[in-house]
Amino acid sequence: MDMHDLLINSYGDIFESELLEEIESIAKVVQFKEGDVLIDYNQYIKTMPLLLSGAIKVMREDYDSGELLLYYLERGDTCAMSMTCCLGEKQSEIRAIGEVPGEILMIPVQKMSEWIGKYKSWMAFVFESYNNRFNELLNAVDTIAFMDMNDRLLNYLFEKSKIENSNVVYKTHQDIAKELNTSRVVVSRLLKALETEGRIKLNRNSIEILVK
Repeated sequence: MDMHDLLINSYGDIFESELLEEIESIAKVVQFKEGDVLIDYNQYIKTMPLLLSGAIKVMREDYDSGELLLYYLERGDTCAMSMTCCLGEKQSEIRAIGEVPGEILMIPVQKMSEWIGKYKSWMAFVFESYNNRFNELLNAVDTIAFMDMNDRLLNYLFEKSKIENSNVVYKTHQDIAKELNTSRVVVSRLLKALETEGRIKLNRNSIEILVK
């Protein structure tokens, strides 16, 4: 599928045809693989991403140099936190990493404010993106503050299963521990308990979800 088809497929029902044509004329297509770092801490962001396919996880560094998963981006999304950095010319406070291989469109930062005054659909898209990411951040805070680790782990597995569109989650215990900002020992113990309950099946470097 070429850039035009991917753009129409992802954003054709959101943006005006004139805006779609302008995006296609100036945007750069970037392909990414699982594990590719697309935005890093302390980086000045000069372009804004529009996700065409795949999935990206957005991480936040804590005070002990650990990391915490904030939310996922999927087709038709953009990262509101990168928007904020673009507009404020600030260094990034997040890391965006490829989770499911895909493609993104990179939009020059100067187009953001120009399009807000030019296209109603773009302004609506920007505000909706801020609202969606804000709600996801609130959910992340609620998960940390009010869920015990067992519930957080289940929530993580269900969300990862949704992103992968599969009942099999290809993550090691260490990978999960890093994203939940806990220890591998704790994750392994809880996963074993969930397997005993018949909710999951543990395999080498993967976890099969049996009951949701």
